Amino acid sequence: MGYKYKDDYTLAMDRNELDIPYIHKYLCEDSYWAKGIDYDTVEKSIRNSLCVGLFYKRSQIGFARVITDYATFGYLADVFVDERHRGKGLSKWMLTEIMALPDFQRLRRIMLATDDAHGLYKKFGFEVYDNNDKKLMGIRRKAEEMYNRG
Repeated sequence: MGYKYKDDYTLAMDRNELDIPYIHKYLCEDSYWAKGIDYDTVEKSIRNSLCVGLFYKRSQIGFARVITDYATFGYLADVFVDERHRGKGLSKWMLTEIMALPDFQRLRRIMLATDDAHGLYKKFGFEVYDNNDKKLMGIRRKAEEMYNRG
């Protein structure tokens, strides 16, 4: 993906562009899923994941990361857009670009957990995995569909 542009917004996959203190602050203070997380853990998670930063002009205002082997499995995590920039289709844009990455076309399983964004993820083919735990969502593709394309 490299860089993608939309009006005054930029998506970047370059880890050097990420504002790790901003990401940590958001996750630690504003997210419901990582409240209280320490800085070193955030930094290590970024270092070991595929990451996408969302920027307004030159300031970071969103983030997403994928833990993946780039061959069969990916776990989408820490997806957020600053509340001042919500309602503009930015999470949808970020997810569209992530899901379009060539490596992602061959993943058999892509999973995530959410309390409140089921509608967004359903637009990308995610389904609830277990009706007893509606937080867990995923995309399941059959191996023969992925590897026997002619």
